[in-house]
Amino acid sequence: MSPKHHPDEATLLSYAAGSLSAGAKLLLDCHLACCESCQRKVAQVEAFGGELLQAIPSAVMHRSIDQLLAKLDTPEQLQALQDGQANVKPHAPEWLPEWAQQLSPWLDHEQKDKDLWQRVAPGISQIRFDHERFAADKAVRLLRIAPGTCMPKHGHSGSELTLILQGSYSDETGRFCAGDVADLDPDIKHQPIADRDTPCICLIVTDAPLRFEGWIPKLMQPFFGL
Repeated sequence: MSPKHHPDEATLLSYAAGSLSAGAKLLLDCHLACCESCQRKVAQVEAFGGELLQAIPSAVMHRSIDQLLAKLDTPEQLQALQDGQANVKPHAPEWLPEWAQQLSPWLDHEQKDKDLWQRVAPGISQIRFDHERFAADKAVRLLRIAPGTCMPKHGHSGSELTLILQGSYSDETGRFCAGDVADLDPDIKHQPIADRDTPCICLIVTDAPLRFEGWIPKLMQPFFGL
C-alpha cells in the first residue's frame, strides 16, 4: 500500500515530538503502520532530535525529562489501559485493516458489528470513542458512509484529521483511499462524497466543532456531537 495523501509536516513534527493529542496520535499510529514515506520522515525528525538532545546540558535534560514524565498518564491509568487491551477479543471486525489494529481495543467486541454503529443521518453512522483518554480531543469517531452518500457541506472551527480505513471518498481537495490522511485546517470547506463501489469507513479526530451549512445539519449537531 502506498498512500497518496499524508499528514502535513507540522503534524508529523508534533507526532515525533510527542505533543499530539491521544486521538491524533492514534490516527497517526495507524497511518504510519501502512506508510513508509511518513515512517522515514518521522525517523529523520527523531534522529535530528536525538542529536539536539546530546547538546543539552545534563542538568537541564534531567529537569526536562521530569517535566515530561509528570504530563504522562499515571501508572494506574496506563495499567487500566493495558488491562483493557489484554481483554480484547481476538476477532476484529472484517472492515478493520491489519495496519489499523490499534483501533481494536476501543471497540466493544461484545456487540455485533451492526450494533456498534449509531445512525447519524441517512447513509451515515458512527462509533464514538468516548474514553477519558481522549478527553483533550473534541471528538474521536469512526464514520461509515454508504456508497454514493454525500456528507453535509461543512467547515472547521479547528483542525480535522481523517484516515480512510476502507473504501474511498472525493471532495474539493481530491480523492482519498485506504491509508490516506486528510489533514484539514479552519480554512477548508468541503463536502465528501463516498464512491459508489463500497462503504467508506474513516477514523476522524477533531479538536473543535464542525461548522455545517444548512439548518438540518445544524439541528443534528448537538445530538451527535459533530
